[in-house]
Amino acid sequence: MRAEGDQEDWTRHRREVFETKERALRAAREAEHEKATAMIREGVSRFEHAGIPPVPLRARPYRGGGTIRTSLIGWYLKQDRSLAVDREGRYYVMRVDGGLRSRLQGATPAPGPAPLIVGRGARDGDTFRLEELLEMRLQDPVPA
Repeated sequence: MRAEGDQEDWTRHRREVFETKERALRAAREAEHEKATAMIREGVSRFEHAGIPPVPLRARPYRGGGTIRTSLIGWYLKQDRSLAVDREGRYYVMRVDGGLRSRLQGATPAPGPAPLIVGRGARDGDTFRLEELLEMRLQDPVPA
C-alpha cells in the first residue's frame, strides 16, 4: 500500500509529464502552422503571378444543402470547395452554421491552423501534402 506522500508525488509527476507533453504538442502544431502558412503565402503569390484570379468564396452548411455567401475572396484548394485560402494566406475549412440568419446575411468561417498534410484523419481518406495541393490548384484552379 502506498503512503499518502507517495501518492501525491506520483500524481504531481503524472501532471508534470502531461503538461510537458501538452506543451510539446502545442509547439509542434504552431511550428507546422507557421511552415504551412509560409507555403500558402508562396502559393498565393504563384497564383497571382500565373494570373489565376481570386474568386468570391462560398461555404457549405454543416447540415443541409446549398452554399452560403461569405465575405472572403481567395482560392479553393479542393475541387469540392471544402478548403480555401485567402489573399493574406489564411487557411479556411469552408463550413458554417446553416441557420436562417446565415442563409440570409451570409457567414464567414474563421481561419484555422494550416496543416502540412491536408485531410489527415478525415473519414474520406482524401489526404494531400499541402505543397502538392497548391501545385494541383496552380495547374488546375477551381472555377468560381
